Amino acid sequence: MTTDLSQTTEEPMPVEPHGDAGSTLNWLRAAVLGANDGIVSTAGVIVGVAGATTERAPITTAGVAALVAGALSMAVGEYVSVSTQRDTEKALIAQETRELEETPEEELEELTRIYQHKGLARGLAEDVAVALTKHDALGAHAEVELQIDPHNLTNPWHAAWASMAAFTVGGIVPFLAALLSSPSLRVPLLIAFVVVALAITGILSSRLGGMPPGRQVARNVVGGLLAMIVTYGIGHLVGRAI
Repeated sequence: MTTDLSQTTEEPMPVEPHGDAGSTLNWLRAAVLGANDGIVSTAGVIVGVAGATTERAPITTAGVAALVAGALSMAVGEYVSVSTQRDTEKALIAQETRELEETPEEELEELTRIYQHKGLARGLAEDVAVALTKHDALGAHAEVELQIDPHNLTNPWHAAWASMAAFTVGGIVPFLAALLSSPSLRVPLLIAFVVVALAITGILSSRLGGMPPGRQVARNVVGGLLAMIVTYGIGHLVGRAI
């Protein structure tokens, strides 16, 4: 007994979308960069004040102010940036929705030509365009024409909280180093903590980008050291002048 396979129809196995992988990597990169900003900016402020005075109270006050102000600034900046991006994406999606309703044939032809440009033959490109339009017209056009997923827009509140948390985590490192050390060891210990923290963020950043860590670590550490040297020198000069 033989079975005619041509008569056998099976539902295609569902495939989990992998589009979130790129989004996750972007979030991770943003978190690493936010932590890096927290380390450098907070350390810079603390070292600057430490260059002017060895008293714990003003150094602690400056550290808290730098940590809180920096975290809030990151949150507000990220919220505004992502909100603007989201509003722009919504406007583009609304325009694409109108075009699909008013001129569906032209939009189908446009999608077909896009797939032709990607290398598909005319007939195959048209079949793909028809199938995708039938499944999810807005999603198909928005993804190919606008590089936007209309069903998964970035949430500005999520971005704001994530940036604030990343900055805070990074900023706590130099703050605790300055708070828990004695006056004679404050600056050397702070520098040591910052160098280690920047090396870690450099390694994480390079791994996320698939690059060797050496150059990224060197950039992070040298940039952080330069910022601390400059702010310490300015703080020392201002402290002496006052």
